[in-house]
Amino acid sequence: MVAAGVWSVPDPGQAEWLPVLDIPEPAPQRRLTVLLRWLLLLPQFVVLWVLSIVATLAAIVGWFAALFTGRLPEPVAGFLAGYVGYQARVAASAMLLVDRYPPFSLAAPAGHPVQIELRPGRLNRLAVLFRLILMFPAVIIESLVSSGWFALSFLIWLVVLITGRLPRPLFEATAATLRYSVRLNSYVLMLTSAYPKHLFGDAALYPATEQVYSATRPLRLSGWGTAFLVLFLLAGIGSDIASSFGTTSGDSSNPAVRTAHVTGHRAR
Repeated sequence: MVAAGVWSVPDPGQAEWLPVLDIPEPAPQRRLTVLLRWLLLLPQFVVLWVLSIVATLAAIVGWFAALFTGRLPEPVAGFLAGYVGYQARVAASAMLLVDRYPPFSLAAPAGHPVQIELRPGRLNRLAVLFRLILMFPAVIIESLVSSGWFALSFLIWLVVLITGRLPRPLFEATAATLRYSVRLNSYVLMLTSAYPKHLFGDAALYPATEQVYSATRPLRLSGWGTAFLVLFLLAGIGSDIASSFGTTSGDSSNPAVRTAHVTGHRAR
């Protein structure tokens, strides 16, 4: 389990657990760090890229182990859980959800504002076998909402730079995007058997009197927060369509690409 920077393997008999992302309420941010945010995070992106290679190899080893034993080996689960947490902390900073620079560590310090809670446990072997197929619908959703956020990221950055904080509706939609990404990554890496869900928040699951642990547990989207999340999805769809048209146009105007396509069809 990942909580306050600590990971441990829970009781195998526990119920299915959806990974949780804890982020505090939106707070004022320093305009200088907002201005230079993505530049400052370049070293983190390089480390993440290296770790992603190691995580891929670890996931392959874990897949074979889970296929036979029904669970990830503890060392593999520990590393992958740390990787997902590190990725979430870097993403939270990049997406302007927090103003704290992420530490170069797989273990989150207890005082860090971004925390995740994972409870790796028993896995369905059949679901492990067909993981790549089962994850496809969630990958499409995550790709659309994340690419939509990226398409609008300059405007979001400009708003935070001018106002000195991320407006609450934008915070809700951005946090929902990141939380869904964390849940997808956890599912793909077999850290949970729970399929990614609840992109549009937890309002229907928890009453207003439910204890609040953070701004994202439970995550309740306002009307404007839901509207921005829908906008992310629409922007993602538009971005994909524009990319498809751009690729098609580029291919048709490039003789080398046309030749490659013809050669490929002949080979088949």
